Amino acid sequence: MEVKPGYKQTEVGIIPEDWKRECIRDAAANTANSIVGGPFGSDLVSADYSSAGVPVIRGQNMAAKFVGGEFVFVPPSKAKSLGPNLAYPNDLIFTQRGTLGQVSIVPNDAFDSYLISQSQMKVSLDGRRHDPNFVYQYFESHAGQKQIITSAIQTGVPHTNLGILREYQFPAPSLPEQRAIASALSDVDALLSGLDRLIAKKRHLKQAAIQQLLTGQTRLPGFEGEWRGGVIGDVVEALEAGVSVNSTDEPPTSVTASVLKTSAVSAGRLIPEECKRITSADVVRAQLNPRANTILISRMNTPDLVGDVAYVPVDYPWLFLPDRLWMTRFKPGVQIDVRWLAYLLSSRAYQQQIKAAATGTSGSMKNISKGSLLGIPVLFPEQQEQSAIAAVLSDMDAELTALEARREKTRLLKLGMMQELLTGKTRLIPPEPANA
Repeated sequence: MEVKPGYKQTEVGIIPEDWKRECIRDAAANTANSIVGGPFGSDLVSADYSSAGVPVIRGQNMAAKFVGGEFVFVPPSKAKSLGPNLAYPNDLIFTQRGTLGQVSIVPNDAFDSYLISQSQMKVSLDGRRHDPNFVYQYFESHAGQKQIITSAIQTGVPHTNLGILREYQFPAPSLPEQRAIASALSDVDALLSGLDRLIAKKRHLKQAAIQQLLTGQTRLPGFEGEWRGGVIGDVVEALEAGVSVNSTDEPPTSVTASVLKTSAVSAGRLIPEECKRITSADVVRAQLNPRANTILISRMNTPDLVGDVAYVPVDYPWLFLPDRLWMTRFKPGVQIDVRWLAYLLSSRAYQQQIKAAATGTSGSMKNISKGSLLGIPVLFPEQQEQSAIAAVLSDMDAELTALEARREKTRLLKLGMMQELLTGKTRLIPPEPANA
């Protein structure tokens, strides 16, 4: 690969000539225990945990940029006895075994110190030369994650160790440039976190609306009549299944005959991209396309996924159902809003009923009979109220979809920024002249 003037080829890729290639071993602070792992197994056991004290960093506390979440604690006396294994604000934490690739920063606004578990490792950087936020961003990038995964020990459960951690490498611009890069990427992190909180809030509001509206606890303005009792079979005439067909690993397209995977049916929504191309010899056997204004139901699946449903908003002439999915056929002239029924059947209460009706001797696969499904009791509002409820929930879904799309665009923007900023392709601080 040709290297442009002003850049150089290094072990961490092509970087500006005024940047260095650094490794964790040399970037750590010149203090005792700047690179350490967790205690020996017998030195920290569940019996040591307490309701308060010094928090213990475990894998579940490393799901975000900063260490957080629900902690277990140890008494201060126990933490003091394990002093070399303590982490402090601005330390970097790496997972040693478990979910490799997890990296987090110890925050400076929660606790004075933390105890790392046996599955974590910590690095205290030399703050005069390295910004922890910058180093974190690099090891969160594709290049940093690749380095962590490819250097791991693959025998048994993949894991790493302190020796490997010390040799992790990263590009190192000047400290002011590190801070500028870290600040720019942190701004996007803050935007992503804000979107995550907003999406979580909107999902919570939708769940509350489902609970209130689909049970009649809350009525929309203008609706007062009693709901009619019945069963699903009162409106569904038949449950039609597809047939088993052979598929290929070739990528499907919107013009090739493809069979849906059972994973295409999820939480009330159809994911048409979850499909596989049907082999040429089997195309003639494929029979049933998802049709607009119907519901797909996973009749055979794992215990957690059996009974999942999806509303079909449009026709999909190039997709076909497998034998493990049903499609509803409604009785002629029945007064039913299909979107409302799809929301009802995908609600938590009805999913529990449907899954409870599934049978099977295998712990890995369950089946639902047509009779069991069609016999599940339902309270039916008038169709006009069904449609009003479905419209409210559909608007909430549309808002969630828009927020999720915005988050995905922001995530991709950050990936592009990381590629530009962490390699020096784009400079936030111009390099000093060579004769300066």
